[in-house]
Amino acid sequence: MIPLLRSRFNCEFDVEKYASLLEFLEKKCETPVEFRVAETPIFVPLSLLENMAEAGAELTRDLMGNSAYLSAARDAIPAGYKVAGETAHPNFLTADFALIRDKKGNLVPRLVEIQAFPSVYGYQHVLCAGYREIFGLPATLGCLLGGLDERGYWELLSRTILGGHNPENVVLAELDPKGQKTLPDFNVTAHRLKIAVVDIRHIQAVGKKLHYRNEAGKQVPIHRIYNRSIADELIARKVDLPFDLTQAWDVEWAGHPNWYFLISKFSLPWLARRGTARGVVPPAVFLNEFLKGNGRAELEAAGVLLPAQTGPETVYSELLLKPLFSFAGKGIQFDPKHKQLEEIPPNQRGNYLLQQRMNFAATIETPHGLTQAEIRILYLWPDHGELTPVLSLVRLGRGRMMGVDHNKNQEWVGASAAFFPVGD
Repeated sequence: MIPLLRSRFNCEFDVEKYASLLEFLEKKCETPVEFRVAETPIFVPLSLLENMAEAGAELTRDLMGNSAYLSAARDAIPAGYKVAGETAHPNFLTADFALIRDKKGNLVPRLVEIQAFPSVYGYQHVLCAGYREIFGLPATLGCLLGGLDERGYWELLSRTILGGHNPENVVLAELDPKGQKTLPDFNVTAHRLKIAVVDIRHIQAVGKKLHYRNEAGKQVPIHRIYNRSIADELIARKVDLPFDLTQAWDVEWAGHPNWYFLISKFSLPWLARRGTARGVVPPAVFLNEFLKGNGRAELEAAGVLLPAQTGPETVYSELLLKPLFSFAGKGIQFDPKHKQLEEIPPNQRGNYLLQQRMNFAATIETPHGLTQAEIRILYLWPDHGELTPVLSLVRLGRGRMMGVDHNKNQEWVGASAAFFPVGD
């Protein structure tokens, strides 16, 4: 999107550099990267990233100031996953934006979803360093947001995760961490902050305290958990944890599990109705409201084109069907048919939403044609601190879905990063 930088990178690219990038990542992450890494970063104005960051923060403040919304979202937390000791605010936040063309042809961001859950903060910083070193990107290109430099970034990430505790008493907890595609991020974070990575199924309860066993087999008390366990995976795999999540344990959470539900896709219909953040939120309604309430009328009033006649085979080509509490694009249905909506049991329809489908603008010139970009803004919010945008993460794709799992067997797509001219 900055033509000079784009054309220069494309002209100077060669496959040996890309191979070197993958080797760089494997060495720094101490494991192969199992998802696809894009051959290129993107080059954008800082103002574009800052506009997205401001919109995400504004939406978050709107949700957190809405007691009716928070009450409804808290009631939607599945049984057994309403964790004690909820914090005053989330420690982590991500806001994903599509780049689309408005009616005037201008390139503008639209919210895909917002989620109060950690992203790959450690890995993404390494990826930016890899692009810079391997492809010789100049120091005049920045990647960190919020006015941070490298030292400030790691200090803020450390403060957010550790919360002032001894690293020995802080763990990164995930379900089967060595089997997750995010293992590169776990390794970078653990190495940098000197914390242990543990399988959440191996955390042991003794009295009111939780413990883990270190590499020497010693039982160590846990004072703070950097939570990377995704609730919908625990639910889908029917994991029986050795401690009750709902019990009040003598432990702090870096990324309290409740916020995974409180700021999530559940918020999209609420945000769409309130018209906040300069119109970046596309129209969305809950499925139960669409089938039995005012949802259809709300979408039409917002300008969504829907079929005039409705029957079992009616296709809603302007809508996406999304499960509320899923991760990495799981369960999203394009072009849902009316009968598919009706087949969802009435008591489960409140766990789905229908959102206006956004047509991503193909803006990134590559040797394989124009490519689309989805940009995620990563925020940190330490205890007793401020919500701060710190970095961006980019997904490049040429298919319907932008996730790296949905762009296999293609080139110049996958996980990427954004750089901007410093002083822009």
